[in-house]
Amino acid sequence: MSLLWIAVIGASVLSFAQKWIGYQAPQDVLEQPRIARITRLLPIALLGALVATQTATSGAQIVLDARLAGLGVAVVLLVLRAPFLVVVIGAAAAAAALRALGWA
Repeated sequence: MSLLWIAVIGASVLSFAQKWIGYQAPQDVLEQPRIARITRLLPIALLGALVATQTATSGAQIVLDARLAGLGVAVVLLVLRAPFLVVVIGAAAAAAALRALGWA
């Protein structure tokens, strides 16, 4: 078995253990105002970090390309309260149009 598979299996076991430990937390701990606020905001922070890294990086480099413009269009459409499907299609169309114009 290669070192890569050992790392994958180890990460899987650690991920499972972390999730299991989360289920073992007492309910009164989870209902504390500070913990409740953190657990409500944590998915938003993680999604924001994922969007930022997928939009502005390519490998180990920071790049400014059509993906960033697509994200900008998505933000504007979200502020205007457009339906989610319109936001996705608008962002994709903006990025595709810029790539077609040569701005990769």
